[in-house]
Amino acid sequence: MSEDQHIPAPLRLFNSLTRMIEPFAPIEDHHARVYSCGPTVYNYAHIGNLRAYVFTDTLRRTLLWKGLAVTHIINITDVGHLTSDADAGDDKMEAAARASAKSIWDIAAHYTQAFKQNIADLNILSPSEWTVATDYVPQMIEFAEKIAPTHCYEIATGLYFDVSSVPFYMKEADSGEFIAAFNARVSGGDWTKVNEAAEHAHERAQLASRIGAVEGKRRPQDFAIWRKSPPGEQRQMEWDSPWGKGAPGWHLECSVMSQARLGQPFDIHTGGIDHREIHHPNEIAQNQAFHNCCGDPDAAAADFTGARWWMHNNFLVDRQGKMSKSKGGFTTLFSLIDAGVHPIAYRLLCLGAHYRSELEFSADNLAAALTRLKRLVMGVEGLKARAEGVTWQSPRLDYLRANLHPKLVPLLEQFDAAIADDLMTPRALPMLEEAIGIKKVPVDEKLCLIAAFDQALGLNLLTLSRADLRVQPKDAQITPEEIEAELERRTVARAEKDFALSDEIRDALIARGVEVMDGDPLRWDWRLTLG
Repeated sequence: MSEDQHIPAPLRLFNSLTRMIEPFAPIEDHHARVYSCGPTVYNYAHIGNLRAYVFTDTLRRTLLWKGLAVTHIINITDVGHLTSDADAGDDKMEAAARASAKSIWDIAAHYTQAFKQNIADLNILSPSEWTVATDYVPQMIEFAEKIAPTHCYEIATGLYFDVSSVPFYMKEADSGEFIAAFNARVSGGDWTKVNEAAEHAHERAQLASRIGAVEGKRRPQDFAIWRKSPPGEQRQMEWDSPWGKGAPGWHLECSVMSQARLGQPFDIHTGGIDHREIHHPNEIAQNQAFHNCCGDPDAAAADFTGARWWMHNNFLVDRQGKMSKSKGGFTTLFSLIDAGVHPIAYRLLCLGAHYRSELEFSADNLAAALTRLKRLVMGVEGLKARAEGVTWQSPRLDYLRANLHPKLVPLLEQFDAAIADDLMTPRALPMLEEAIGIKKVPVDEKLCLIAAFDQALGLNLLTLSRADLRVQPKDAQITPEEIEAELERRTVARAEKDFALSDEIRDALIARGVEVMDGDPLRWDWRLTLG
């Protein structure tokens, strides 16, 4: 085998700033700093929200796979996020508190804990630190004070950022034409190409429809830095500021918390694709303004975005359209578990599509992912049974490359090439499946390779068992023990050729939500039907 086959694939990631896949190297040697926009904790996260964190976790695991230390921050937004993309409407947290007649702090605590449970259920690595927006309000006020004289103006409803005051946000402020930083390479600022590119025309139209007018704003694209409490109204969350009592704007929070915990510039900022056109450009505008005001010698305001890479996952869609809490009903991870679905099946469903592609959600797709997970788990269980008494672990990749069985080395290199190619997990998963099934290879070496793959994929294959995947639905009226007893009766009936009794038992199980899987090649024997 030639030496070049053992060279690790260079990590390449898609950068939303440039709309290109580029070689990634951290600012600090061997250390990547990552910030992820976290949830607004006014309700449960739906599974579309959670796709963003499966993506971010895959990114973090890939950075670790590549031998980098990672500092990862996820924020909790417990104030400041309004009910529309415009600077209008109510604070989502205040609205949730009124609707439930509960303290806003209780609302935040409840949904924060629920979100963290979702993260644990999906085997997502906990961040290096959770940052909570309300803990950083003094720093937000200080940040706003520095940019206000040059970049902001005050009106009756609050302090607003003038987007025409920073480079690359708008071509002509007076025309009202909105062109966000993501519509051009910030470093080049080639506006001619941007304006002529038909692929961006629809984005500008969509943005115009998402940003509404607020009385007194100079232009619709200007956004709130500080929102004053309405006269005569006392909010549960409000603070004194130079602009009156109120609360910070949503966009301000991430600029302040990312800078406080990671410094600037840092390596990677992640979020959903819905953040790409408004929330993140507004963060960039604030960052440009702040560093221009502070005279940062290491960054010109024109190209200082805060992070070197901005990465976004695409939507999870159902057959009625994009999942949205504002539309009413939405599917949560808790509801999937209550219906009898193991949460790692949803993780596998996400990994089966590239993070920048739309992913369709359906009961059929989820069931297929559960079946695929079952095959993986049973395959690993079989290897573990054969390796009883053998010590194995997931060694460092350089050790694997030097010591792995020759038949396994190509799988390692193909897996590495796939995840290094902008986290191409749909191409990496077959390498895992092939590693499980490959013949005439020492079982301990196979398990070492599988464990290494799973460190990057996070499917928990070395811990999960076949029995773990049988999640009992919340409303199930029968226990697994009762099912096994009935199936044993049915086996006896079939052996005695009492097919009438066999059918009777099967039909009774079906009536209680149990699907009897005769002839299942995976020997599943039965499953509780999905809700």
